[in-house]
Amino acid sequence: MIADFLAERGLTLSEEKTHITHINNGFDFLGFNHRKYKGKLLIKPSKSNTLLFLSNLRELIKKHATIPVNDLIKLINPKLRGWANYYRHCVAKQVFGYVGHKLFYSLWHWAVRRHPTKSKTWVALKYFINRKGQWQFHGWQKVKDMDCQFNLFQIAKVPIERHVKIRSAAIPFDPQYQEYLARRKSKRQARNAWNEPALTAL
Repeated sequence: MIADFLAERGLTLSEEKTHITHINNGFDFLGFNHRKYKGKLLIKPSKSNTLLFLSNLRELIKKHATIPVNDLIKLINPKLRGWANYYRHCVAKQVFGYVGHKLFYSLWHWAVRRHPTKSKTWVALKYFINRKGQWQFHGWQKVKDMDCQFNLFQIAKVPIERHVKIRSAAIPFDPQYQEYLARRKSKRQARNAWNEPALTAL
Protein backbone atom coordinates (compact mmCIF):
# COMPACT_ATOMS: atom_id res chain seq x y z
CA MET A 1 0.00 0.00 0.00
CA ILE A 2 2.82 2.40 0.84
CA ALA A 3 4.70 1.49 -2.35
CA ASP A 4 1.61 2.15 -4.46
CA PHE A 5 1.02 5.47 -2.67
CA LEU A 6 4.60 6.59 -3.33
CA ALA A 7 4.60 5.32 -6.94
CA GLU A 8 1.84 7.78 -7.86
CA ARG A 9 4.17 10.57 -6.75
CA GLY A 10 7.25 9.23 -8.47
CA LEU A 11 8.84 7.89 -5.28
CA THR A 12 10.07 4.44 -4.31
CA LEU A 13 11.04 2.72 -1.08
CA SER A 14 14.64 1.66 -0.57
CA GLU A 15 14.58 -2.07 0.15
CA GLU A 16 17.95 -1.86 1.91
CA LYS A 17 16.76 0.80 4.35
CA THR A 18 13.17 -0.41 4.81
CA HIS A 19 12.43 -2.77 7.68
CA ILE A 20 8.93 -4.01 8.51
CA THR A 21 8.48 -5.27 12.07
CA HIS A 22 5.85 -5.52 14.76
CA ILE A 23 5.76 -2.65 17.24
CA ASN A 24 6.08 -5.15 20.10
CA ASN A 25 9.45 -6.20 18.68
CA GLY A 26 10.52 -2.59 18.24
CA PHE A 27 12.82 -0.84 15.80
CA ASP A 28 15.78 1.57 15.89
CA PHE A 29 15.62 5.02 14.31
CA LEU A 30 18.14 7.87 14.67
CA GLY A 31 19.76 6.20 17.67
CA PHE A 32 16.45 5.59 19.48
CA ASN A 33 14.67 2.31 20.05
CA HIS A 34 10.87 2.45 19.69
CA ARG A 35 9.01 -0.47 21.21
CA LYS A 36 5.76 -1.25 22.97
CA TYR A 37 5.99 -2.98 26.35
CA LYS A 38 2.64 -4.49 27.41
CA GLY A 39 0.81 -1.97 25.28
CA LYS A 40 2.86 1.07 26.39
CA LEU A 41 5.21 2.73 23.89
CA LEU A 42 8.67 3.46 25.32
CA ILE A 43 11.43 5.28 23.46
CA LYS A 44 14.92 4.45 24.72
CA PRO A 45 18.51 4.87 23.51
CA SER A 46 19.25 2.05 21.10
CA LYS A 47 21.52 -0.73 22.33
CA SER A 48 23.82 -0.46 19.32
CA ASN A 49 24.29 3.29 19.81
CA THR A 50 24.97 2.87 23.53
CA LEU A 51 27.58 0.16 22.96
CA LEU A 52 29.21 2.22 20.19
CA PHE A 53 29.41 5.25 22.49
CA LEU A 54 31.05 3.17 25.23
CA SER A 55 33.47 1.67 22.72
CA ASN A 56 34.51 5.16 21.58
CA LEU A 57 35.06 6.25 25.19
CA ARG A 58 37.21 3.20 25.89
CA GLU A 59 39.30 3.89 22.79
CA LEU A 60 39.72 7.51 23.86
CA ILE A 61 40.88 6.47 27.34
CA LYS A 62 43.19 3.77 25.99
CA LYS A 63 44.69 6.18 23.45
CA HIS A 64 45.59 8.71 26.17
CA ALA A 65 47.24 6.36 28.65
CA THR A 66 49.82 8.92 29.83
CA ILE A 67 47.82 12.13 29.57
CA PRO A 68 47.31 14.25 32.74
CA VAL A 69 44.05 13.45 34.47
CA ASN A 70 42.69 16.99 33.99
CA ASP A 71 43.22 16.82 30.24
CA LEU A 72 41.50 13.44 30.09
CA ILE A 73 38.47 14.83 31.91
CA LYS A 74 38.37 17.76 29.49
CA LEU A 75 38.20 15.28 26.59
CA ILE A 76 35.52 13.05 28.12
CA ASN A 77 33.14 15.61 29.64
CA PRO A 78 31.94 17.23 26.37
CA LYS A 79 31.19 13.80 24.92
CA LEU A 80 29.21 12.77 28.00
CA ARG A 81 27.24 16.02 28.09
CA GLY A 82 26.42 15.92 24.40
CA TRP A 83 25.31 12.29 24.48
CA ALA A 84 23.22 12.84 27.63
CA ASN A 85 21.55 15.96 26.21
CA TYR A 86 20.56 14.03 23.09
CA TYR A 87 18.81 11.30 25.08
CA ARG A 88 17.60 13.13 28.20
CA HIS A 89 14.07 13.50 26.85
CA CYS A 90 13.43 9.76 26.48
CA VAL A 91 13.44 6.76 28.84
CA ALA A 92 17.18 6.84 29.46
CA LYS A 93 17.74 6.90 33.23
CA GLN A 94 18.74 3.23 33.41
CA VAL A 95 20.99 3.57 30.36
CA PHE A 96 22.69 6.64 31.85
CA GLY A 97 23.46 4.63 34.97
CA TYR A 98 24.84 1.78 32.86
CA VAL A 99 27.12 4.13 30.91
CA GLY A 100 28.39 5.75 34.12
CA HIS A 101 29.05 2.32 35.65
CA LYS A 102 31.05 1.05 32.65
CA LEU A 103 32.96 4.32 32.37
CA PHE A 104 33.96 4.09 36.03
CA TYR A 105 35.61 0.70 35.46
CA SER A 106 37.41 1.95 32.35
CA LEU A 107 38.84 4.90 34.27
CA TRP A 108 39.74 2.66 37.20
CA HIS A 109 41.77 0.36 34.96
CA TRP A 110 43.37 3.45 33.38
CA ALA A 111 44.44 4.73 36.79
CA VAL A 112 45.71 1.35 38.04
CA ARG A 113 47.87 0.82 34.93
CA ARG A 114 49.58 4.16 35.51
CA HIS A 115 50.82 3.09 38.96
CA PRO A 116 51.65 -0.64 38.90
CA THR A 117 53.67 -0.42 42.12
CA LYS A 118 51.03 1.41 44.16
CA SER A 119 48.20 -0.15 46.14
CA LYS A 120 44.61 0.13 44.97
CA THR A 121 43.78 2.22 48.03
CA TRP A 122 46.46 4.74 47.04
CA VAL A 123 45.11 4.86 43.47
CA ALA A 124 41.54 5.34 44.69
CA LEU A 125 42.49 8.23 46.98
CA LYS A 126 44.55 9.92 44.24
CA TYR A 127 42.06 9.78 41.37
CA PHE A 128 38.64 9.39 43.01
CA ILE A 129 36.68 11.33 45.59
CA ASN A 130 33.85 9.86 47.65
CA ARG A 131 30.67 11.90 47.29
CA LYS A 132 27.79 10.54 49.35
CA GLY A 133 28.90 6.95 48.86
CA GLN A 134 29.71 7.30 45.14
CA TRP A 135 33.27 7.48 43.85
CA GLN A 136 33.79 10.30 41.36
CA PHE A 137 36.81 10.58 39.06
CA HIS A 138 38.55 13.92 39.56
CA GLY A 139 41.84 15.79 39.34
CA TRP A 140 43.56 18.95 40.59
CA GLN A 141 45.36 21.75 38.80
CA LYS A 142 46.97 24.99 39.97
CA VAL A 143 45.50 28.09 38.32
CA LYS A 144 47.00 31.40 39.46
CA ASP A 145 48.27 29.87 42.71
CA MET A 146 44.87 28.36 43.40
CA ASP A 147 43.99 24.66 43.47
CA CYS A 148 41.16 24.02 41.01
CA GLN A 149 39.32 20.72 41.00
CA PHE A 150 38.22 19.03 37.77
CA ASN A 151 35.35 16.56 38.15
CA LEU A 152 34.10 14.00 35.69
CA PHE A 153 30.59 14.75 34.44
CA GLN A 154 28.13 12.49 36.28
CA ILE A 155 25.91 11.19 33.49
CA ALA A 156 23.92 9.00 35.90
CA LYS A 157 22.63 12.14 37.64
CA VAL A 158 21.31 13.82 34.48
CA PRO A 159 17.59 14.49 35.05
CA ILE A 160 15.07 13.21 32.53
CA GLU A 161 13.03 16.10 31.10
CA ARG A 162 9.84 15.14 29.32
CA HIS A 163 8.80 17.29 26.38
CA VAL A 164 5.29 18.65 26.87
CA LYS A 165 3.49 19.35 23.62
CA ILE A 166 2.35 22.94 23.22
CA ARG A 167 -1.35 23.66 22.83
CA SER A 168 -2.30 23.72 19.16
CA ALA A 169 -4.40 26.87 19.57
CA ALA A 170 -1.69 28.85 21.38
CA ILE A 171 -0.19 31.61 19.24
CA PRO A 172 2.12 34.40 20.48
CA PHE A 173 -0.10 37.14 19.04
CA ASP A 174 -3.17 36.17 21.09
CA PRO A 175 -3.18 38.01 24.47
CA GLN A 176 -4.98 35.18 26.25
CA TYR A 177 -2.00 32.83 25.65
CA GLN A 178 0.78 35.23 26.65
CA GLU A 179 0.90 33.97 30.25
CA TYR A 180 0.82 30.34 29.07
CA LEU A 181 3.70 30.88 26.62
CA ALA A 182 5.70 32.83 29.20
CA ARG A 183 5.52 29.89 31.63
CA ARG A 184 6.75 27.50 28.92
CA LYS A 185 9.71 29.65 27.92
CA SER A 186 12.89 28.28 29.44
CA LYS A 187 15.05 30.66 31.42
CA ARG A 188 18.79 30.59 30.86
CA GLN A 189 20.49 29.95 34.19
CA ALA A 190 24.10 30.51 33.10
CA ARG A 191 26.28 32.04 30.43
CA ASN A 192 26.77 30.35 27.09
CA ALA A 193 30.36 31.62 26.93
CA TRP A 194 32.90 33.10 29.32
CA ASN A 195 32.87 36.51 27.56
CA GLU A 196 29.13 37.04 27.95
CA PRO A 197 28.01 39.49 30.63
CA ALA A 198 27.06 37.93 33.94
CA LEU A 199 23.37 37.42 34.67
CA THR A 200 21.97 39.85 37.21
CA ALA A 201 18.77 39.57 39.21
CA LEU A 202 16.14 42.17 38.43
